[in-house]
Amino acid sequence: MPIIRALATALPPYAMPQAAIREAARAHFAASFPAIDRYLTVFQNAQIDTRYFAAPLDWFQTAHSFRECNDLFIQAATDLGQQAAEACLAQAGIAPAAIDHLIWVSTTGMAAPSPDSLLINRMGMQRTTRRTPIWGLGCAGGVAGLARAYEYVRAFPAQRALLLNVELCSVTFQWDDRSRRNFIAASLFADGASAVLIEGDDVAANRHTQGHPDQPAHYTIIDTQSILWPDTSDIMGWDMVDSGMRVVFSARIPGIISSEMRAVVAAFLAKHGLVIEDIGQWVLHPGGAKVISAYQAALGLSAAQVQHTSETLRQHGNMSSGTIFFVLEAFLRNEKPSPGAYALLAVLGPGFSCELALLQNLIDPI
Repeated sequence: MPIIRALATALPPYAMPQAAIREAARAHFAASFPAIDRYLTVFQNAQIDTRYFAAPLDWFQTAHSFRECNDLFIQAATDLGQQAAEACLAQAGIAPAAIDHLIWVSTTGMAAPSPDSLLINRMGMQRTTRRTPIWGLGCAGGVAGLARAYEYVRAFPAQRALLLNVELCSVTFQWDDRSRRNFIAASLFADGASAVLIEGDDVAANRHTQGHPDQPAHYTIIDTQSILWPDTSDIMGWDMVDSGMRVVFSARIPGIISSEMRAVVAAFLAKHGLVIEDIGQWVLHPGGAKVISAYQAALGLSAAQVQHTSETLRQHGNMSSGTIFFVLEAFLRNEKPSPGAYALLAVLGPGFSCELALLQNLIDPI
């Protein structure tokens, strides 16, 4: 089965304490919210300490056109994607030219050609490198991208796919939107990138027989699954307006998780003869504090089982598609799963949709 060979994350240069962002929000929204101090409690309730942005805080304190925001996205996202990609490939000890397929996932900016083509040229990948840009999946894009990479290397087991998830949620902030929805978004979203190297069976076998194991892979990918709930297209996504992309996220999200997720996860695991109690690592996307609590209620998870999800939210905020791999990286950094242990990745996105991936810690390191 395909393996996750290496994983790396990257953050933009501007670290923002949540308290500083809160005060900037006070100044920006005060005229529209007479009881602003009452509303500002959402910044504390978000359970976030720090977020990282592609521009300094004062950049967001003046109005910018959609073109200015998108130009910043193209430049900063390409740079951040390169940083994550190079760190990932360095872990595996391979050159960019060894990548056969580059998958670029982002929903916070637009470009044609997309940044993956810029990176192929900039990093010295082969001219024949296949590329797949994926747009529109929001927070679900990370696991959906992993699924596409998994499918690709199953079809071409002698090849490698590099998955890049790069999101600059900050540049989508709508200056003239004084709605409660935009206010809450300002308390939650952030910027970040992740890179995941996925290898087919023949790549791993060749490396092992040639006596060059490099860094052992952490997980084999067992299966993935997509779920799209009907009549929920208004739950999450973007409204395209003259000034750019206006965020859509419904207060119904935690309720859907509470009522739907257990059955969805149980059915997915049952295909492999597993039950919820068989999962040793719960790698859940930290969409927000209420989302994490809803996962706990739906799946019967303790605070300790969602610790890395909660810590990722606290340290970085919601970085959309790449966030799930910050959580997985935290597991790899802080825990040593037993051989054969299972991990489940779960994310939610526009549609309203859910993406799942079942991983297993390698019994015999490659």
